[in-house]
Amino acid sequence: MQAAPAITRRRRERWFYVCMSIAAVITVFAGFGPTYYLRPFYTTAPLMPLLHLHGLVFTSWLLLFVTQTTLVAAHRTDVHRRLGILGGVIAVLMILVGFATAVIRAQQGATPVPRISPLAFLVVPLGDISVFAILVGASFYYRRRPDVHKRLMMLATISILAAAIARLPFAIMKAGPPAFFGLTDLFVIACVLYDLVTLKRIHRTTALASLFIIASQPLRLLLAGTHAWLAFAAWLTHWVA
Repeated sequence: MQAAPAITRRRRERWFYVCMSIAAVITVFAGFGPTYYLRPFYTTAPLMPLLHLHGLVFTSWLLLFVTQTTLVAAHRTDVHRRLGILGGVIAVLMILVGFATAVIRAQQGATPVPRISPLAFLVVPLGDISVFAILVGASFYYRRRPDVHKRLMMLATISILAAAIARLPFAIMKAGPPAFFGLTDLFVIACVLYDLVTLKRIHRTTALASLFIIASQPLRLLLAGTHAWLAFAAWLTHWVA
């Protein structure tokens, strides 16, 4: 009698992750549509090769993530495991390319928030990459623990959505990091609420990873204006000048 509810819960859980992964793709497309995916419709200005590489690698991750969640939902875990190697390669590329892109763009004076200096803002993308690296690394370590692995993968992907959310055409984005961090956290809250509804508790992995993501955000903002961070950011950008 207890088997049927358990099967139903697992089915719902699989499709929850599919829907969340699709929501992540839609969010990234909406945010980066004008400047990357639909760029030819908005401007004829060329895009530097590094940004093309950055877009290709990060898009590959998102598409693979949708594929992986769909494979699990379709009970094709054999294919899912084989594609896991590709996921590891893409994750490493994301970390390397993401770090390089953030530093080079800061050196070029680029910042999506005009009132924040590029060196101060650098703490945001580097923080995103660092949080992603830690969570995705932990997810591969716990790849034989499906309940832990899938939550870490989902939250690792959510942790890099802030850049796309910051570019959404909403007036609230003028508030800067507090706004796009807050909207990013709605994805985190969705994971927490899902655990509460389906498990009647928050899974330990969801709790720890969610706290890690959310706690990192104000810490980065506090660090951004410090002399130590600005000196470190200047040192980083000096090497790509």
